[in-house]
Amino acid sequence: MNLSRREMLEACAGAAAAILLNGGSGGAREAGPPEAAARVRTLRAAGQTPLLTRRIPSSEEPLPIIGLGSAGQFGGVGSDGDTDALREVLRRFHAAGGRVFDTAPTYGEAERVSGRLARELGIADELFYATKISTPLAFVSDVMADWSRQEGAKQWDASRQAWGRDVIDLQQIHNLQGVAFHLPVLREAKAAGRARYIGVTVQAASMYADLERVMQAEQVDFVQCNYSLAEREAAARILPLARDRGCAVIINEPFNGEALFAAVRGRELPEWAAEFDCASWGQFFLKYIVAPPAVTVAIPATSNPAHLDDNIGAGKGRLPDDATRRRMEQLIDSL
Repeated sequence: MNLSRREMLEACAGAAAAILLNGGSGGAREAGPPEAAARVRTLRAAGQTPLLTRRIPSSEEPLPIIGLGSAGQFGGVGSDGDTDALREVLRRFHAAGGRVFDTAPTYGEAERVSGRLARELGIADELFYATKISTPLAFVSDVMADWSRQEGAKQWDASRQAWGRDVIDLQQIHNLQGVAFHLPVLREAKAAGRARYIGVTVQAASMYADLERVMQAEQVDFVQCNYSLAEREAAARILPLARDRGCAVIINEPFNGEALFAAVRGRELPEWAAEFDCASWGQFFLKYIVAPPAVTVAIPATSNPAHLDDNIGAGKGRLPDDATRRRMEQLIDSL
């Protein structure tokens, strides 16, 4: 049985509908092949449990391990475009117990659209609002440095207005741009209560050396980096350092773009995935990266409500142990 992510979700939804039509799970028969029925049972069991959480090292505040990103998804529509699917994604995310929503002023309309939808849904104050300052590096002149500081201040104000929030939960310096002069500003904002946490981000392994230097020299609450079954370098370099420095870790690019889904297209999920309550390839990829204790939250981006539900499932039930994670690596490496 070779099911795509979409086909698997549709199969699960169909089975759930059949259960309801037959008066509940007690009198229902599982439909379809035994493998599909087993995965439906796994999804159902996982749905009865809350999202797993990890604590922010600097405060011990718990956060659900599956968050929601916005790059390339929420920014793909205009501020007045069709946002019904995005509204439903946000609604389901909040209803499922999700909290961390990550965005940036440079993600097209993402910050403004998500802020408007969160306010309309009445959940803007209940989500963990993580955004960024993104300005050019100030290597050219003092004039450029002054411009970048001013631009950073404008972005900060725009972010607060977009979500109607006086306090931003997490303010990050995007791709370490201007970190030398933005970081003191972030510290002042945190001390003044305008930001609860501060951090820095990168999105490629080529930036890890610079990230490591910042982590070793400065104290920040969060770091954000790419990590996936296809790109594992963060496990050897960033995660141990974050643990030693007391930094929470946000994972971006958990699917390596769409490369991981492309690699398994047409392939059946291995039966042993059920051993860690995994019912889809999307959950397979996410459970792998949130299993290490140093990872605080992964932020897969989606504009598809069914994919959001599937992603949330990765934050429930059992996670793979070290031996199983090595087996997962071997499987992906063999493709």
